[in-house]
Amino acid sequence: MITPGSEQVRATIARDELLSTFEAAGATVLANACGPCIGQWDRPTAANDHPNTIVTSYNRNFPKRNDGSVNTLAFVTSPETVVALALAGTLDFDPISDTLTNSSGEQVLLPEPIGEELPALGFTPGENTFVSPPQDRSGISVKVSPTSDRLQLLEPFLAWDGKDYLDLPILLKAQGKCTTDHISMAGPWLKYRGHLENISGNLFLGAINAFTGEAGQGKDQLDGTTKSFPDIAKHYHEAGQRWVAVGDENWGEGSSREHAAMEPRFRGAAAIIVRSFARIHEANLKKQGVLALTFAEPEVYDVIGEDDRISILGLADLQPGKPVECLLTKPDGTSLSFLGNQTMSPEHIEWFRAGSALNIIRARTA
Repeated sequence: MITPGSEQVRATIARDELLSTFEAAGATVLANACGPCIGQWDRPTAANDHPNTIVTSYNRNFPKRNDGSVNTLAFVTSPETVVALALAGTLDFDPISDTLTNSSGEQVLLPEPIGEELPALGFTPGENTFVSPPQDRSGISVKVSPTSDRLQLLEPFLAWDGKDYLDLPILLKAQGKCTTDHISMAGPWLKYRGHLENISGNLFLGAINAFTGEAGQGKDQLDGTTKSFPDIAKHYHEAGQRWVAVGDENWGEGSSREHAAMEPRFRGAAAIIVRSFARIHEANLKKQGVLALTFAEPEVYDVIGEDDRISILGLADLQPGKPVECLLTKPDGTSLSFLGNQTMSPEHIEWFRAGSALNIIRARTA
């Protein structure tokens, strides 16, 4: 399968007859989109209801990402290797020394790949797919069926109420890597991208609970039961209980999907406190009005317990670059003060106070 990265790339490789060469070899050309990299393809269940392997040159290969199946092992390699293995139809083919049988029955050794870094004729823009909006948009309304499970109109997030966050339960303390795919799984969940409530059913399903070593579930601090993280988040949300999530290094690495920040915000996350953030995800959290804090002393991560509570203080005095005072309270009443570093600019602080960056845009264009 061939997935052009953009309309410009599609048009250019079509002009240079690369697409027709791939199609003649049996390849299927998909739309200019993320495609199988994020699970956007129609893979028959019979292909992945047992242990199987796919080889891709896409950017990601997290568990269940490419087709939603835990049985699928996805290996990321170069485009040249992907083509060679596809032609051979087997993973044990060595393109350097093994041969293929051509239509005449002859054994053929694949030549060493060569190619231009940039197309000799330059790039062609392809089709102009931009449709400009009408100048007068006053009569336009967006209508979504109230029974749709794939589309849902967004409700503005509430503005900050001017109060400190007190005694927040820890919904999740993640162990090790917590990528955007751990926060918001792709694959079969993509059909809900336009429905924030439904796609929030995948929140933290891939995250590893540092207290149990299990993925996707933890302790509901309101009733003491073990539930999936999305069910706990939903319970807190419906009860009006704000919460925090705690993580390790490079929290939020991976694709820059907005849902990995919107879902925690929708379900009531007040802050994400970690040892370090992936840059794009940190920015996305700020846009949604979620405090993105890093431990000034990374070892504080180690002393946080499952039943602890965290208070975030002095928010009325939030200033660019000024560490935020936090208080960790143990079930026995003992407490530990620690600082949460933040990288907020004056504009980011406006987003936080307004409830989200979109709220500010909405107010300015009303």
